[in-house]
Amino acid sequence: MGIVLILVASCFASLSNFCMRRSIDSGGTARAFLTVQLSIAALAAFLVGPVRTGEFALNLPVIAAGLAAGLVLGWMLQTLGRALECGPPGLTFAMLNASTVMPAIVMALLFGAAFGCLYTPWHAIGSLLVLTGLFWAGKGLQGLVNRRAWLLFSLLTFSLHVLFLVMMQCRVLVLNSKLAALASDLASPWFLFFIYLAAALLQAAIYLSKESRLPKSDECFYGLFGGIGNAMSTFFLIWATEAANMLERAVIFPIFSIAIIVICNIWGQRLYQERVHWKACQLCLFGLFIGTVDWSSLLKYF
Repeated sequence: MGIVLILVASCFASLSNFCMRRSIDSGGTARAFLTVQLSIAALAAFLVGPVRTGEFALNLPVIAAGLAAGLVLGWMLQTLGRALECGPPGLTFAMLNASTVMPAIVMALLFGAAFGCLYTPWHAIGSLLVLTGLFWAGKGLQGLVNRRAWLLFSLLTFSLHVLFLVMMQCRVLVLNSKLAALASDLASPWFLFFIYLAAALLQAAIYLSKESRLPKSDECFYGLFGGIGNAMSTFFLIWATEAANMLERAVIFPIFSIAIIVICNIWGQRLYQERVHWKACQLCLFGLFIGTVDWSSLLKYF
């Protein structure tokens, strides 16, 4: 069941990515699209969080943690939009999702084995394969007009996504710690809402400072469906983690990232005639699987 749900989540995430690209193609800007998308996502997070659970009590730790993570997410989505404006969508989203191999390294360096943050040879091998695949795929962009701009914004997106994922893992670390009071505060259903709220407010501030106009109809249309896709992806992702058995929990996150990369590469190739370097992509996918699977849990079944 967990595998099916995570594949559904990846389809909705890919839909959200597709809506961003289509909004840009229609003559819109990433700033306007993200303002609409994140506002819709914040509303959805409020409905499936506090409203669905009936928990409306607020506390300072969840507000601070949610707003901090949301600012990083908003900045990351801003650089992602700029990368899409000047580069190939498939490789851009592949670079974004390939960054999921890096948090394990950062967490191991920051906290070490004493906090359960182990860095194994599998992480090193996976990271090396992913970076090799990205470099290999990037060599095919020699003719890209805005190659330097795309590379700059893609690297910023990669780095900010790593930071965002590390912040998410630090929250999980607190939830599993002996800090009962703080863990209870951070477990609040308001957390996701404040993430999207901060990201939406950041995008709105950027948009209003750069563009003195109302969003176009296409930006609102794609932003609406992009926000729904983002919210539904998060919903099914959370559901998958809850429904997965021990074996599935070891592989659902790698499958989620891999499925998004494959789907985005397919629509990038079919709709935009993007020259997808499938061999390099396969190397990235293999490295992503090697570097992010929970091998200690998985090997118990063999």
